[in-house]
Amino acid sequence: MHLILTGATGLVGSAALAHILSLPAGSVSRLSILSRRPVPMAENKPNVTVIEHRDFSQYPTELLEKLKGANGCIWAQGISQNDVSKDEYIKITLDYPLAAAKAFSGLSDSFKFVYVSGEGATTNPGRLTPLFGTVKGQAEEALLKLSKEIPTLKPYSVRPAFVDPHNHTEVLKAVASRANQQTFQRKIIDNGLGPVFRCLYQGMVSPTPDLGRFLTDLAMGDGEPLNGDGVSGEGRTVSNKAFRRIAKVGAKVT
Repeated sequence: MHLILTGATGLVGSAALAHILSLPAGSVSRLSILSRRPVPMAENKPNVTVIEHRDFSQYPTELLEKLKGANGCIWAQGISQNDVSKDEYIKITLDYPLAAAKAFSGLSDSFKFVYVSGEGATTNPGRLTPLFGTVKGQAEEALLKLSKEIPTLKPYSVRPAFVDPHNHTEVLKAVASRANQQTFQRKIIDNGLGPVFRCLYQGMVSPTPDLGRFLTDLAMGDGEPLNGDGVSGEGRTVSNKAFRRIAKVGAKVT
């Protein structure tokens, strides 16, 4: 099993990476991480390759050769709508994953593309829908449409809510190493809102150990649509409610 991961230095990407590294030897025979910067958690790990990639709108032949045979991708790359301009946010949130899905769809006969969306995303935005909800919804819709044009592409869009790394040592250490304003703001949120959400709004919490496992299971699975409460988009859009439901019973997505 060969997987691709983006956003490996971020909160969700670190959760996925931590889970993959915890799997028994041979579960993932190869992990290719596309990143603009070094990934400390991945250093000196067997069968893990960090490929420096700067332009996520382009996937030249030489790069695709390195990724040939990959079975799935966890697309955890993302940014807050408050940190960039509207045009830049659309490029990162919509254009980049769509370009990657097109490029990666030919890497194997059944390629699972797991897009990390977010609770609040919608394919039917209204006047009061925030930018992130509209754009992430557009990405979900575009990936589903693309899968009808490219049968080998099996997309999923997962909508985590309050991503919570509480007591997840590997992830906390990885995120803390990024000493920037975004990390500082995240610490304020975690320390201030984390206890409140864990106590009063458990259904809106996305624990990183469970989230990392769920994303990985989707990327390693059979690519078939899911079902049940909280699943929409022809079985390919998974709300936080559905993710928590599956994680609670310890089900493995296959």
